[in-house]
Amino acid sequence: MANHSATKKDVRQASKRRDSNRYYGKTTRNAIRDLKTKEGDQAYADGLPNVVSMIDKLAKKGIIHKNKAANLKSKLTKKANAAAAK
Repeated sequence: MANHSATKKDVRQASKRRDSNRYYGKTTRNAIRDLKTKEGDQAYADGLPNVVSMIDKLAKKGIIHKNKAANLKSKLTKKANAAAAK
């Protein structure tokens, strides 16, 4: 365990950041899952911008890598376009 006060503070801060990052990451994963399970192009039209915004925020904060964010957005957009074409 940490002995210096600054190191103890860093441990506290890291714990808070970890909890926050886990929360936002899980919330975004749930939103992606919910979007994928919805049927119809209208569901994608309504939900896709919100989910893309959440993914961008995760990448900006460094919770996920920017390339992973790009891959997620690409896959969701392809699925949305396929649903709209039907």
